[in-house]
Amino acid sequence: MAVNFELYRTFYFVAKHKNITAAAKSLYVTQPTVTHAIQLLERELGCTLFLRSQKGVTLTPEAKILFDHVSAAYEHLMEAEERLNALKELSTGTLSIGASETTLHNYLIPYLVRYRKTFPQIHLRISNSNTPETINAIRSGTLDVAVLVMPKGDQNPELDVTHLSGFTDIIVANNDYKELKGRLVSLKELLSYPLVCMGNGTVTRDYLNQLFADHHLELRPDIELATSDLIVPMVLNGLGIGFVPETFADNYLTDNSLFQINLKETLPKREICLISKPDAPLSIATENFKKMLCG
Repeated sequence: MAVNFELYRTFYFVAKHKNITAAAKSLYVTQPTVTHAIQLLERELGCTLFLRSQKGVTLTPEAKILFDHVSAAYEHLMEAEERLNALKELSTGTLSIGASETTLHNYLIPYLVRYRKTFPQIHLRISNSNTPETINAIRSGTLDVAVLVMPKGDQNPELDVTHLSGFTDIIVANNDYKELKGRLVSLKELLSYPLVCMGNGTVTRDYLNQLFADHHLELRPDIELATSDLIVPMVLNGLGIGFVPETFADNYLTDNSLFQINLKETLPKREICLISKPDAPLSIATENFKKMLCG
């Protein structure tokens, strides 16, 4: 653009008020400053824009054409500025976050409640899917961030992975399997019982497959599920023995509906991580959520 934007801004207010004095007040400048700016603009454009009189100014035909375009552009810029200010003040915006059932139940919900109370005008869009689908959504830019259970020490250069917390899985059963209560049970012995766990292709199943493989065993569950929140109901009804995050079974352990099986082998702790795309800048709303999680 050959002409300084400030000249067009001055022109906008003079044309809007049809008065140089009123335009000067709106712009917080002196009347001679406005007059000088209009003269510069007329010289740059090579045409007269205003006819001056004691009552104010009248737009020339050329000025009317120019005003149609300048007013649309200027008002659009002001709308954009107001929108940016609203985003900065967190009075508008969207937080788009992905999470697995495990992280929602085991970690994330209290933070979402806190965030909603702190920034009530931010729209929350929560995508609940399996880990591979959620990571693909991060890569494609469909999601801003995700909170997922990730393999320990995962070093994927396409992802920015920040450790948030950890949790331990436990093995639970109902009293149909009371012979296992109060004693140490090996993974090998568990294989002689019906097992309930997540299906293949999930991070949880990969974790369990690796656990058994590390002890030269093969996991062969009787019941494979698509969602982790169905494991406890299956176990409560005596359909098998289940692997679940400890918090999933807390209430049932307290009222003795279920009991925890003491395993001879150690179940490795799992990591809950914040996932984002390294080369994708985060919105102000998302940055504040990240600070809340990592603070």
